[in-house]
Amino acid sequence: MTTPAAPAFPRSLFVYSIFYGGMVCVAGVLANKQVALGPLGVEAGIFAFLMLVASSSAVAELFGRETANKLVLFGFIPLVFSILLAILVLALPAAHDMPADRLGAFNTVMGGTPRIWAAGIVAYGISQYLNVTIFSALRGKGEGRMIWLRAGIAAILSQVVDTLLFITISFYGEFPITDLLIGQMVAKIVLSAVLVPVLVQLFVSLGRRLDGTPR
Repeated sequence: MTTPAAPAFPRSLFVYSIFYGGMVCVAGVLANKQVALGPLGVEAGIFAFLMLVASSSAVAELFGRETANKLVLFGFIPLVFSILLAILVLALPAAHDMPADRLGAFNTVMGGTPRIWAAGIVAYGISQYLNVTIFSALRGKGEGRMIWLRAGIAAILSQVVDTLLFITISFYGEFPITDLLIGQMVAKIVLSAVLVPVLVQLFVSLGRRLDGTPR
């Protein structure tokens, strides 16, 4: 019996899809650490989230807005399943010989509240779709030019929305959130402006190299 041929699938899209799924899962874990970048303090999950922004923008540039939106949509699968697996593992009893300090550290890092988990899902979906929409709209009907500028604008606006959604849904009513909102927003705007244009340009160039297409 002849094995059917696998459908044609661009190498870069395959690579970025796997990369995207991994970044979706690790972003929540990294967010447990606050890092200092000079005078700015920001949760470390932003680095994985900026990778999501860069890869989805690169896919939009290489394959169009519709394909990039599908990438964002499929990203809900590893995100939701990673949350469900975390809930399951936290509910299971620990082995008797597991050191208490390791168990406590694990529970601290992997634990969360329904509000925080819901905030992560909502903020991810809306901000990522917004990033793809703005990045693609700025391209217009012409050839892909000024990638770095479009990437920076889309990333900054989407990260502002992401911050507003995540912090408001997670913490509104529990304590004053104004200072936290402003601090996180400033840090994410700076990182988006500095890192994302370079990353998107790099990802697009790498994608074209992987697919053997001209610049």
